[in-house]
Amino acid sequence: MRRRSRWFVVPALIGLLHVPAVADDFSIELTPIGTYASGIFNNGGAEIVAHDPGKQRLFVVNLADVSIDVLSIKNPTTPTLLFSISVAPYGNQANSVAVQGKIVAMAVQNDIKTDPGKAVFFDTDGNFLSAVTVGALPDMITFTPDGKKVLVANEGEPNGAYTIDPEGSVSIIDISRGAAKVTQKDVITAGFRAFNNAVLDPSIRIYGPNATVAQDLEPEYITVASSSKEAWVTLQENNAVGVLDLKKGAFTKLIGLGFKDRTIPGAGMDASDRDNAINIANWPVHGMFQPDAIANFRFSGETFLVTANEGDARAYPGFNEEVRVNELTLDPVAFPNAAALKQNAALGRLRVTNAKGDPDDDDDFDALFAFGARSFSIWTAAGDLVYDSRDDLERKTAEALPSEFNSNHDANNSFDTRSDDKGPEPEGVTLGQISGHTYAFVGLERIGGIMVYEVTNPYTPQFVQYVNNRNFAGNPAAGTAGDLGPEGLHFIEGKKSPNQNPLLVVANEISGTTTIFQISRRLQR
Repeated sequence: MRRRSRWFVVPALIGLLHVPAVADDFSIELTPIGTYASGIFNNGGAEIVAHDPGKQRLFVVNLADVSIDVLSIKNPTTPTLLFSISVAPYGNQANSVAVQGKIVAMAVQNDIKTDPGKAVFFDTDGNFLSAVTVGALPDMITFTPDGKKVLVANEGEPNGAYTIDPEGSVSIIDISRGAAKVTQKDVITAGFRAFNNAVLDPSIRIYGPNATVAQDLEPEYITVASSSKEAWVTLQENNAVGVLDLKKGAFTKLIGLGFKDRTIPGAGMDASDRDNAINIANWPVHGMFQPDAIANFRFSGETFLVTANEGDARAYPGFNEEVRVNELTLDPVAFPNAAALKQNAALGRLRVTNAKGDPDDDDDFDALFAFGARSFSIWTAAGDLVYDSRDDLERKTAEALPSEFNSNHDANNSFDTRSDDKGPEPEGVTLGQISGHTYAFVGLERIGGIMVYEVTNPYTPQFVQYVNNRNFAGNPAAGTAGDLGPEGLHFIEGKKSPNQNPLLVVANEISGTTTIFQISRRLQR
């Protein structure tokens, strides 16, 4: 692999506030029209959602009940529970679900998460078809666009003591003979052993105790090219994306995503939860992009990738990289104002990694690396950054909800509590095409809500709307606070929708609610 160090710099590519969403005379607007409430608070009552257009059903991962809830949305204003599919016979919990045609595919975690899991197939009426073994901690499952394969991202997280660390991988399952006929012979495992002795981009984080590259890389989320020949896989903790050749059944490239320079104007952040204020400013910090969800679209004959740059730390009893800046010794040359920076109202409370930033091993830190980029980004298929929302997500939530800025997702009256961590924490992203325009829908895990951007031209995205179906005056535990903790997002195009309007469905893991937003065209003024 070519060695290079990549630092985030984006010139005048960033959309300004309050600009028109598109060059045409219309934009779009999201309005919540229906919600199904599982009644489960803060226990994964609604995690990931998939849609069956044939029967107008939603399939929703319910971790608490170890099941997939099947909802009717024939009337999308009143989603109704039809039945649930128990996952208990196949493992500990379903982490993901996908639907294509009459097939429902689930990624099911083993009771012992470091042991191999399963991909389990049902029809859309809940009848079992088949099951095969996949890698450890299958975290995401998806169909290829041609419907011939199912891909499973096997995260391969370690155990708590960090004494067992499975290899991360992607399982490629051939379902071309039909899901009911799938056997273990139809499964190919694409791992990372070929990179164990490779020279990697230095922004790819390989740092688990005694881990090989293959063990350290942890696949999180997959997006598949429209050709069904290639896929891109986020490696969140590693700050990287893997390129998967589906014909070869192998990873061909690892892309390091570089780091976001928080000293650049427009790329600031609010770094303190103890200043009792909104203070989005530039700081001498590098953000690790560390994307969770990823999607792709085409523009001018090229593929572009969209990532939600959530960030994630390894924090286990056996190994914990997470530390606050005021716990570190800062290099006096790199940080001549270290005492001021380590104040709680400055950078002192910010969570950073202790696994990077001390290249000379002299026990003081020459650079600070924070988890996540608090943004969404657009990249070429080769991994070149063409757009980043910089500090847009924090600024827009501050404008819309100044009294609730950087709130937590499980408690109201929690102003500013996430500023020291990952801010609004963009986690989910999905794309949708409406009247020839491409839109990105980005879920903010903590304060909640969906950011909508028009991204038809990946070099000039435009902000459209921020919509948040949360009630900050309600009681989260009592179920009166609305949607909390958006996790899975699914776009339904108009021709596949029960009411012929495009819809966005959002599964909210903390409130256990699944909410349907109708997407309407509105004229520009």
